[in-house]
Amino acid sequence: MNRLLARQLRRAACVAWLTCCVIDTGHAQTDARAAASSALGPTSYANREDALRFAAELVARQPELEANWVRHQIEAAQFVPAVARLIMPPPAGTAKDWAAYRARFLEQERIDAGVAFWSAHAAPLREAEDRWGVPASIVVGIIGVETYFGRVMGRHRVLDALATLSFDFPPGRSDRAPFFRAELEEFLLWCVREGRDPQAVRGSYAGAMGLPQFMPSSINRYAVDFDGDGHIDLTTNPTDAIGSVAHYLATFGWERGLPTHFRVHAPNDAAERAVLLGPDIVPTFTASEFSQRGAALAPEAYDQDTLLALVELQNGSMPPTYVAGTRNFYVITRYNWSSYYASAVIELANAVAQRRQAPMPGSMSSPSKLTNP
Repeated sequence: MNRLLARQLRRAACVAWLTCCVIDTGHAQTDARAAASSALGPTSYANREDALRFAAELVARQPELEANWVRHQIEAAQFVPAVARLIMPPPAGTAKDWAAYRARFLEQERIDAGVAFWSAHAAPLREAEDRWGVPASIVVGIIGVETYFGRVMGRHRVLDALATLSFDFPPGRSDRAPFFRAELEEFLLWCVREGRDPQAVRGSYAGAMGLPQFMPSSINRYAVDFDGDGHIDLTTNPTDAIGSVAHYLATFGWERGLPTHFRVHAPNDAAERAVLLGPDIVPTFTASEFSQRGAALAPEAYDQDTLLALVELQNGSMPPTYVAGTRNFYVITRYNWSSYYASAVIELANAVAQRRQAPMPGSMSSPSKLTNP
């Protein structure tokens, strides 16, 4: 070993040791842990006082968790720089582009995969729709957008991802460390109840798991054993995943038979348009109030006794796309709090349904006659 390499290793070891001694989770600690990780590989939480304190407090709150087991899991967790990097929002000034976002999920191969998934699991999709009123196409759309029907379910150890975001949430955005600590607690509880090895479970960089990418708290609250085998398996059991997605949406208020949106031309007057956009994606206005503000709606919107939201989807330098979202559009955003996400789910659902010769009305990309009575 040459002297330069020996010096670099000694320096890296020193950084790692100093990092483990720091309790503060601000900029200095995150930078130091990232430097140590880069030089020596993943950094353990075995000697982190804040992580071990969390373990002790967790055991005090949750008597079903055994103290030595919890401490062992926390000590096995490792800081992952990629997780801290991926959780950050896009750079300031990045333009939103609905057309580009849509294209990511409406490619032909994904639509074909959706048709195959629907055909393979038609029975549980039909049963879930009958029980909770959520169309099979919407369930298919969510699983297709989330994981490409199981092709991309995440490669990170969930234990590492949640520990990294619990104890080393990166500076530069709103601190969500408390949220991820709660998710880490839910994850360990789920592992005990389901007999899972926390160190073997894989998921996204944010800790989401399975075909529908449920966070641990969502698994514990909303996931269902839809095939009745005594276990909830969202990774290798599509039936449980289908039932869990439908149950989740129903719990958040999905209305059976209500469309997700209607075609709309937003008011030309900027002030009137701003009024309709004010509540964001929360349904607030009647169809008549849309008309009074100068919006032109599809005729079928007046046949529904429902409130609407004017949803704006930016298209970069091109004019925005607008839809009139119903409560069901809003419910999809409770799965992922983004109107772009909800729109992609709806469009993929529509494309797969059309391929199966069961079209959904109201594609965001297809023409429709609009009226403003």
